Amino acid sequence: MRLSLLDRSRTRTGLPESAALPHSVARAEAAEAAGYHRFWVAEHHAVPGIASGAPAVLLAAIGARTRRIRLGSGGVMLPNHRPLIVAEQFLMLESLSPGRIDVGLGRSLGFTAPVRRALGREEVTAEDFARAVVAVRAHLEGEAEVTARPAADRPPPMHLLATGSGLDIAARLGLPVVLGGPVLRSAELPDRLAAYRRAFRPHHGSAPHVMLSADVLVADTDAEARELALPEAWAMVRSRRDGAFPPLESVAAIRDQSRNAREAQRLEETLEGTWAGSERTVAARIGRLMETSGADELLASGATFDRAALADSDRRLAALLG
Repeated sequence: MRLSLLDRSRTRTGLPESAALPHSVARAEAAEAAGYHRFWVAEHHAVPGIASGAPAVLLAAIGARTRRIRLGSGGVMLPNHRPLIVAEQFLMLESLSPGRIDVGLGRSLGFTAPVRRALGREEVTAEDFARAVVAVRAHLEGEAEVTARPAADRPPPMHLLATGSGLDIAARLGLPVVLGGPVLRSAELPDRLAAYRRAFRPHHGSAPHVMLSADVLVADTDAEARELALPEAWAMVRSRRDGAFPPLESVAAIRDQSRNAREAQRLEETLEGTWAGSERTVAARIGRLMETSGADELLASGATFDRAALADSDRRLAALLG
């Protein structure tokens, strides 16, 4: 099983938002040194807690500071872009970092209604998304009506971030699939992945490939790892309360804040969904899920306020699965 890392360029209280971007570059360099297979970055627009709104720009900076690790998007939100533009951006990245670029595509719209209006897309159907994915691939492979430049002899591979009907689209188009969130805890997961593999239609020799994405944090003990998970979990709770996803706060600052019974319950539920624990606990959880899912790859996406603790967690996870 391969191990990869997704970084969302999380902002932190007490630091300028722009600091999140060099932090992402530094995390990518460390991920390469630790032996991770891929390092992916995200696309979020007008979200106070996330600094990455343009994955291709950030990937160019990371590509200049790394040499071996694969780089990609987790993902480019295709409803926000024209397929030709996406293809051009990633063909340029492929030219700058040959053989290392992945094109991860997602269907999500903006975080709030004002953001969606600003982006110019307030809804998109599954079939609209599927047609756009096909258009991106045609441009990448030089088979569209116009040729995206710079043309590539070996275009970067595409991956589909699947929610809802995404698994069906990925199977129909012969694409690797990325799954995360509550579906990983669903009893239906093995059956849904089996259906994806059965329905898979190869494209130019492609084969089914399943990547599972989860927030993973590793520390000496389960209790210490749970503390690492607290800043991200609390940000999720606050986003439901305030309608805005906030920067990460320190554990001490979070403990000083009051919360009502409903918020306390949501916090516990969110923490339960995080793969946070000692090496033994995390290894057992990964092992159980990989056994039931038959997944090919784990895309770890943990974040916390303490950057040194996060770096240590990344190293521990790489060593655990290395």
